[in-house]
This record gives sequence, structure tokens and C-alpha cells, in this order.
Amino acid sequence: MSAEPIRFNFDNSYRRLPDRFHARIHPTPVTMPRLIKLNSALLDELNLDPAALDPATAAAIFAGNRMPADAEPIAMAYAGHQFGGFVPQLGDGRAILLGELIDRAGQRRDIQLKGAGQTPFSRNGDGRAALGPVLREYLVAEAMHALGIPTTRALAAVTTGEPVYREQILPGAVLTRVAASHVRVGTFEYFAAREDQDALGRLADHVIARHYPEVADTPNRYLALLEAVVRRQAALIAAWMQVGFIHGVMNTDNMTISGETIDYGPCAFMDAYDPATVFSAIDRGGRYAYANQPGIAQWNLARLAETLLPFIASVQDEAIERATAIIRGFLEHFEQQWTAGMRRKLGLSTAEPDDPALAHELLESMARAGADFTLTFRRLCDAAADQRADQPVRDLFSEPAAYDAWATRWRARLARDPMPARARAVGMRAVNPALIPRNHRVEQALNAAIEQSDFGPFETLLQALARPYEEHPEHASAMQPPHEQERVLRTFCGT
Repeated sequence: MSAEPIRFNFDNSYRRLPDRFHARIHPTPVTMPRLIKLNSALLDELNLDPAALDPATAAAIFAGNRMPADAEPIAMAYAGHQFGGFVPQLGDGRAILLGELIDRAGQRRDIQLKGAGQTPFSRNGDGRAALGPVLREYLVAEAMHALGIPTTRALAAVTTGEPVYREQILPGAVLTRVAASHVRVGTFEYFAAREDQDALGRLADHVIARHYPEVADTPNRYLALLEAVVRRQAALIAAWMQVGFIHGVMNTDNMTISGETIDYGPCAFMDAYDPATVFSAIDRGGRYAYANQPGIAQWNLARLAETLLPFIASVQDEAIERATAIIRGFLEHFEQQWTAGMRRKLGLSTAEPDDPALAHELLESMARAGADFTLTFRRLCDAAADQRADQPVRDLFSEPAAYDAWATRWRARLARDPMPARARAVGMRAVNPALIPRNHRVEQALNAAIEQSDFGPFETLLQALARPYEEHPEHASAMQPPHEQERVLRTFCGT
């Protein structure tokens, strides 16, 4: 291992905020760090030198045993509504932000270690992460990125050589997470609960400068900030819905202000389409079911709006009226984004008023007939170019006549659309993935790593998910839905 100091060229703007925003804390060293995976493509994006990160050095840094010379590690303070109940202090209980750097595109990015040991926010937890959740987040975050959905990224995964104690003894690991920032709705709630107006103003100004500089000079920049966050979240949730993604724990501390997907705990992707689908074992009431996600996002954003009321207008009633109008607009923005996305998925290049109904009719038929979400839309790509390709789509429906009735209306709509058939199919394949992180494949990869220290299935699945819109014979099995005995019905948070 090189003894030379390593620098990441950090420029740590969040740490320059007052001490009540964070706790200064170093990672707790681990016994025997070993590198599982280093994301070389992301490393290049971040303008970090791979030559300085041989496996031993990378393992030491990304386990928290060795700090870059310019790191200024902190744990961030935040609160949150968890399943609707407010917790006034949460914070980074097992995550430590090493610092921020400017990537090759000129964007500021956080580098955070998840599972790096106890912090002042650990609330009697051990501050550690188990191998399974680390690998799950690595797989799903990178899959979401390949799908084109805003997300935090995974830079590295290392094992610690130490056990963690949950319901059973598991191997420990640390994930290196990269984010546009880790500021959450819950960060604003933390200071609002303490009636710390100075901190709220500083936080809002920090977010504007970092994520929404275009609103800085508007007449009411805090109202404009709320509007910008609402629009970005509407686009994000619409993108989730269009690939069948279910976050599983949409608490306000798991919603970023930047509009990135964060905290891949009990997340999952639907196989057979059912809007009531819930995978998370801790979501016993179905609060965060697939179909509830837009409404929950709006609810979370209303909590953000409440924290900004004193900055929106000096008279509370006026502030409430203005903020409420913005929050009510969320569903309109969502519907616009969802409809535009569904038009692309169905091969429509023009807009007609009945297009949303056409999309909903397909989804309702899929729900009744148990059709696989991902494969239905993927096979429609071929059917759009040639009606003889209808049969593979029909085969997904337990009631093929339901598809036939819908397909008649769809083809009539396609006939009014000017796009050539071949170009339509190409466009559809660019938005309807062939590959998603099928839950059973993810579980198989995790089990091989945990039980046999075999990371081959993890690596193979990761490679397949890197090109989700392409079909490759060597990854054909990863495209298929689970057999009955392979179905995953529950996913777990891992904390």
C-alpha cells in the first residue's frame, strides 16, 4: 500500500456551515478491509486517479481506515417523518461524509461512506452495514443510473472482515455512495422543529446555490425553490413508475432536495403488474405501495413547504396560500411527466387527449391478467413494428382477449401517428428496458456472496444491468420473470 498522501481535491461546502448542521467524526477502522468492487467509470467521472487506488489502498480508503489528506469527515443532522410519524432527530447514524469534489462535468458531488461506524446520531446502533444491503444498493443504484433515472451512485464496496449482528450474524461491508448532495426534506424539518430560522435560511441558500442557482435572483427565491423541487420530484416519481420501481421507504429523510433517488433499502421492481404491490417487510399497511408513490411524494413536499413558510411571506396566511398552490401543482406536473413517458413507451410521437386513458386501459388489463410489467412493454416494441409480433405479448396475459381488445385501440391510435413503424420500434426500445434488477436475481447474487463468498453472480448481474435497453443472449436469463418458487415477496431494510 502506498504511503504517499492521497488527495481527492475536496471542497467541502457543507462542512463550512455552522457546527449544528453536522457532527465532526472519523470513520471507525475495521479489521481486514477487502475491495469487492470499484466503479472505474464513476472514478473517471469524479476525476480521481485510478493509478493511486490499487486494491489495498482503495480498500483502506473506502472502508474508512485511511483518509484522503483533504477529507473533513462529518455526519449530517436531519429529522424525518417515518411512516407518517415525526422523529425530531435522526441524522447519519452509520454514514460519514468524507467531502465534496467537483467532477469532470463541473458538478459538485458528495463522497460518503455508508456503514463506517458509530456517530452521535447512531441512537444505540452499531453504525455498521451488512454485506447484503451494501451489494443491493450497489446493484440497484447503478441499474437506476443505466436506466436514466436520477440516483445516487455506488463508487465502491468493501468487506470489513468483521461480523455485524442483526437477526443473525452477517459479514460486514461499507458502501461508498456518491450524490449530488445528501440534503433531504428531513434536513429542513430538523431545523424547523428547533425553530432555528437562521439555520433554515442558511440551508435554503446553500441548496439554491448548489442545486437551483437559476432561482437565486427571482423575486421570491424561496417560493421558487419550492416550485423547482416540486417539479424535479414529479419528474423523478414519474420515472420510477415507468419502470415499475418501488422505493419501499419514502420517509421524508429519504427524499433528497436535489431530486435524486436515495436510500435503496427494501426497494424492488415489480414483476407482474399490480398497483397495490408492496415488497418492504416494514411497510405493513402498504403506505408506500407502488400506486401510492405520487401521493406520498406530494405529502413529503408539503412537509418541506411548511418549513419554508416564514421565508415565502411575512404573513402566514399568505405564505400558506402561495405554498399550497405549489404543492397542489405537484400532481399536475407528475401527470404531465407520466403521460409524456407513457406516450414514448407506447410509441406515440404526437399528443391526443385520450392518450392517458389508452395507457391506463393497458395497465388495468395487465393487472387483471397478471402480465409482467417489463416484458409487456418490451414486447410491444416488436408488436409496434409488426402485428405478427402480437403473440409474444398475448402470451403474457392470462386473458389474451383483454390484450386483443386494447391492441385494436392502440393500432388505431398508431395509425394516426406520423412516425414510421421502424423508427417507432427503435424509439420504444430506447425507453422500454429489456433488463431490470429482477428481485429473484438480486437475491441470488446476494446469497452467493453472503453464504459462499462468491461474487461472480453479483458481477455478472451488474454487467447485464449496465445496458438495460439492449438484449444480449448471454444475459437472457436475467430478462425472465421468476418461476413461482423463485418469487421474492418481501424485501428487508438491512439496518
